[in-house]
Amino acid sequence: MQTVIISVLMAGGIAGAYLQARRNSLAVAQETVLAVARTVADDPAVLAGLSRPDPTAVLQPIAERIRVDTGTRFVVVMSPAGIRYTHPDPAQIGGRFIGHIEGATATAPVTETFTGTLGRSVRAVVPILDGGQVRGRVGVGILLDTVSRGLRQQFPLLAGAAAVALLLAGAGSWLVGQWMRRQTHDLGPAELARMYEFYDAVLHAVREGLLLLDRQGRLQLANDEARRLLGLDGDPVGRPIGAVGLPEPLALALAAGQPRTDEIHLTGDRVLVVNQAPARWDDVELGTVVTLRDHTELQALTGELDSVRGFAEALRAQAHESANRLHTVVSLIELGRAPQALEFASAEIAAAQQLTDQVVGAVREPVLAALLLGKVTQASERGVELLVAEDADVPEGAVAPRDLVTVVGNLLDNAIDAAVAAPPPRWVRIDAAVLDGELVLRISDSGPGLEDVAQAFRRGWSTKQSAGRGLGLALVGQAVGRNGGTVEVAGSAFTVRLPVPTQ
Repeated sequence: MQTVIISVLMAGGIAGAYLQARRNSLAVAQETVLAVARTVADDPAVLAGLSRPDPTAVLQPIAERIRVDTGTRFVVVMSPAGIRYTHPDPAQIGGRFIGHIEGATATAPVTETFTGTLGRSVRAVVPILDGGQVRGRVGVGILLDTVSRGLRQQFPLLAGAAAVALLLAGAGSWLVGQWMRRQTHDLGPAELARMYEFYDAVLHAVREGLLLLDRQGRLQLANDEARRLLGLDGDPVGRPIGAVGLPEPLALALAAGQPRTDEIHLTGDRVLVVNQAPARWDDVELGTVVTLRDHTELQALTGELDSVRGFAEALRAQAHESANRLHTVVSLIELGRAPQALEFASAEIAAAQQLTDQVVGAVREPVLAALLLGKVTQASERGVELLVAEDADVPEGAVAPRDLVTVVGNLLDNAIDAAVAAPPPRWVRIDAAVLDGELVLRISDSGPGLEDVAQAFRRGWSTKQSAGRGLGLALVGQAVGRNGGTVEVAGSAFTVRLPVPTQ
């Protein structure tokens, strides 16, 4: 296809060059005959010959000498009426000049292409003046065959140049074609188009986010799912990964280009599982491939399951403890100590009922109440006293239950861990109230407090490796941010403020 295009262009170029050369040759011929005609008309010998009784005898030798010297076909000196005094063919002397001579003046000579006695020629006619009076005329011409013969002599050179140009263009086109074949791995246009269509359809259809980064850390591809998970707006392709609006920990991790397997990272409102691996072709590293999976719902369900599991463990522990107490009561009765058995049973029932009444009365959100009852038992088993403030108040529906469990559950887990690591007395306290349209939760403990607050909330993965621990404070920060709230840390006390929607 390229050869055909080049050949057509070269043919057009040759034709154009030939026509241009023909026009130039005609123009040169016209200028030549005009110059010769003016020179002859200005020659005093020619003017003097016109005054002789036999002008032909004087002018014929002069005209033939000029014709031979200038290479023209004819130099005709004629009377004002056009009667020839000279001609290359003596038989034509005395005849009338064939052509247009009437319009020839000193300032406007006649130049034309006309067919005369010698054939078709390019000619010029100028007057011979004597004191402003026309004493005769001079016609000079060059045959078109002579002009064409000179042009044909140039044609081999023109054709040779065109052939060399065509050869060089064909060789260059072949080399470019071979280079493009290597670049496209010997795939033609139809194969590339089909591959692009399939690959583009697959990239947009997969339910995993996919990013391609080059060796400089610039984003080269982001499919629809990746744009949705990362909240990418506009066209981020070609920009450094750190400049597309990702959270700093995730952007730094991806820019490093190191292999990663199932790392947990947080965006504004999502928990993502990130995998990163190098992309290679023929042992040449092209960049990295990043896959993203949405772990948000699974993480939330895991947190709820963890809370339910903790509550179940607490109920199991309470059942075990209740069985022990029941055996104690039965044994006291068998020993005949019924008053002591009644007193023991009543005290235990009253204590359990008091705790339940306190939690349920303070926390009207049933999901959070169940979580606190479970955490009280868990803390007790680990030697920590979990206290719920007497004036605590959490109305039902103040905050989404899932986010409330995430915030309170993770903060209580961290507080219990901190209290266990501290010397006695070990305690954790939770205060809750609705103030100025905000649900204010304050969880404090007897531990040493958090040192690096900013880093703890920025981390995108859990520092605890045991099962069910989740992402800790990072998830707390995400849930609080999702609800438009704030977190304040003062020593070992965390204060969370969450807006309460108006009814």
